[in-house]
Amino acid sequence: MDSEQLREHAHKMVDFIADYYKTIEDFPVLSQVQPGYLGKLLPDSAPNYPDSLQHVLNDIQEKILPGVTHWQSPNYFAYFPSNSSIAGFLGEMLSAGLNIVGFSWITSPAATELETIVLDWLAKALDLPGDFYSTGKVFGQGGGVIQGTASEAVLVVLLAARDKILRRVGRSALPKLVIYASDQAHSALQKACQIGGFDPELCRLLKTDSSTNYALSPDVLSEAISSDIASGLIPFFLCATVGTTSSTAVDPLPALAKIAKTNKIWFHVDAAYAGSACICPEYRHHIDGVEEVDSFNMNAHKWFLTNFDCSLLWVKDRSALIQSLSTNPEYLKNKASQGNMVIDYKDWQIPLGRRFRSLKLWMVLRLYGLEGLRSHVRNHIEMAAYFEELVGQDTRFKVSAPRTFSLVCFRLLPPPNSEDHGNKLNHDLLASVNSTGSVFITHTVLSGEYILRFAVGAPLTEMRHVNVAWQILQDKATALLESS
Repeated sequence: MDSEQLREHAHKMVDFIADYYKTIEDFPVLSQVQPGYLGKLLPDSAPNYPDSLQHVLNDIQEKILPGVTHWQSPNYFAYFPSNSSIAGFLGEMLSAGLNIVGFSWITSPAATELETIVLDWLAKALDLPGDFYSTGKVFGQGGGVIQGTASEAVLVVLLAARDKILRRVGRSALPKLVIYASDQAHSALQKACQIGGFDPELCRLLKTDSSTNYALSPDVLSEAISSDIASGLIPFFLCATVGTTSSTAVDPLPALAKIAKTNKIWFHVDAAYAGSACICPEYRHHIDGVEEVDSFNMNAHKWFLTNFDCSLLWVKDRSALIQSLSTNPEYLKNKASQGNMVIDYKDWQIPLGRRFRSLKLWMVLRLYGLEGLRSHVRNHIEMAAYFEELVGQDTRFKVSAPRTFSLVCFRLLPPPNSEDHGNKLNHDLLASVNSTGSVFITHTVLSGEYILRFAVGAPLTEMRHVNVAWQILQDKATALLESS
């Protein structure tokens, strides 16, 4: 790599990205292209000779960006946020520039050691129990690791829990192992069960409803476990959620932890979205009981200003991960690893290779500070509360689930005596709103009702964007009701 060429091209790319952010509100939030659009615009084979960077940037502007859904747009209120920031971007840039593959300590000591440090920093900020720290008095037992996504996090702990129980009861018991979660748990758990070789019928997604605000009932869990034990099955894994995807429901960790402990079940907590809010003292109570769980996960790339991908996983027993996921071929052996003096994160994850992801998280923590991050989270929650008030003031709408963080679940009510119970009406409202390109929201289904989700979380979102989004929703609702 020629350093001067890098300097010239990188400056142009940074200017391009800065201009993109300067004009991001000019783009339709949800891409309006049709499937197959790009194949009509690009040649059918790669170029034989180098092109200029400027020509490439022109093609990005004219051909690529129209096919982008703009997750960083201030008018993006879909799914959950995927935060970006200058700090996260700079950390990602530095990681790309160094381009290390830090699967073991010896491959880049700083990559491993910085990861243990920043995960401990965040464990402290979240007031996690000491068992989850990589350093200190309990070094060698638990610790934190950066996974790509929460899907990877739940997979690795599920595999660790599987192998741990099979070492005790014998591998022939695999068809009898039972997994528990609520029916609001992320679909990543089901995929992990498929990969782990479990009987899909024994992945129990226990029913929730509005009476518990869609949280998992301890009584329902106890009943399911008792029934399975009586049938000769082996309960071994429980996944609770703090901030479910559909409605940000919070499962009752203390009560669930008692049940898991009594039945010697591995207890994992998925706080992929809402974990970030728990650095704020007023929201920390949502993870009360975490001291009794075996593993805990949150996504720094969702709501923590850290560019994708950066999913944080803490475990109390690192040996369970290592025994399940470790390989030690001759070509990877080295003095530091064999002496058990260091952490080799290759043994805590599915792939061998890994990027220097802790750099961007470290830079976010350094350049924002915990108070800056708390302010970021609180600002979004304040805007969501404001949107909830707007919904409540319009009698044509109703809030469909309690707002806990920065997601508002709501729907347009059907006219009196309408044959439509509102599902088609809200489906049409969603399509009409998103077709404008001015705002992007998504949906879910709760208790059989088609629900609209308004998730505040894009870093550039201000109150004015919330007001514009609400005006669009009201206008489209008026048009639909008048035509029905």
